Amino acid sequence: MKLIPRSTSILVVRPSSLVSGCRAFSSYNPAIAGLTANQEEFRDAVHTFAQKEIAPRAAEIDKTNRLPSDIFPKLGEMGLLGVTVPEKWGGLGLGYLEHTIAMEEISRASASIGLSYGAHSNLMVNQLVRWGNEEQLTKYLPPLLTGKHVGSLAMSEPNAGSDVVSMRSNAVKDKEGEGWVLNGSKCWITNATVASTFLIYAKSDTSVAPSKGMTAFLVERGWKGFDVGEGLDKFGMRGSPTAELFFDNVNIPISNVLGREGKGAGVLMSGLDLERLVLSGGPLGIMQSALDLALEYTHERRQFGKQIGTFQLMQGKIAGKSCLLP
Repeated sequence: MKLIPRSTSILVVRPSSLVSGCRAFSSYNPAIAGLTANQEEFRDAVHTFAQKEIAPRAAEIDKTNRLPSDIFPKLGEMGLLGVTVPEKWGGLGLGYLEHTIAMEEISRASASIGLSYGAHSNLMVNQLVRWGNEEQLTKYLPPLLTGKHVGSLAMSEPNAGSDVVSMRSNAVKDKEGEGWVLNGSKCWITNATVASTFLIYAKSDTSVAPSKGMTAFLVERGWKGFDVGEGLDKFGMRGSPTAELFFDNVNIPISNVLGREGKGAGVLMSGLDLERLVLSGGPLGIMQSALDLALEYTHERRQFGKQIGTFQLMQGKIAGKSCLLP
């Protein structure tokens, strides 16, 4: 099954036989949510895919603390790695509501995969499309859309989290003025151990205000001086790899500046507005999954010769929780 965009940006879902009956337990009313028929069809297709390809493996993914290598290529085959990417670049050409829907349904199947998906498709791919030039898009976008390469964004540091402009990683022009030399480190970086393409933010001018002296760079795994730390053994989201990045005189071509020199803060902050929107689908998906399991249990558990779902108290609890979800 693949999502196929038309030139009119109306989504076609094939085959339709895989869409029907995909929400076995919890109900969803698209009229209340205000979704169009195409958006509801999109949700059904993503839900079916996620429940078939991801949900049966979710427990094992977290148990092994490993992101399976075939997940991103399968997401790429569905077109889900380029939801907001224009069709001329190989994407679906849809909006951020559809991207949030995809984030919710993937997280509903596995919170870990949802987190890595959001980091790749929104934090990396969406920023590349918004700010990249034709040369950068031609080089980096195709493998990111197919899932051959995984993307990662790196801005956080031990002393620069919410106050990200206080970062210490720095980039200076090389002696010839034909490139940049990057030094420093990043921490808590999603997809770090599996990514091939990184969007790195670093200080590039310390003579101006912190918000005006930052530049965004596209950096590739394997470049000399660029090392990735060992993956963290986390309590939650274990299937979404997290690690530190280290930069020791990493040479970056001038052509790998994303946006304009010294304008990285604008690239970063404009992206965060959209990232927070799309990533909000993750917690919603987790909540929906919890409701799915609870509702299923009310049909399985029997007391006094009846399914507990027939008891008014249980019905009230389920109805109350359902009202908390969009």
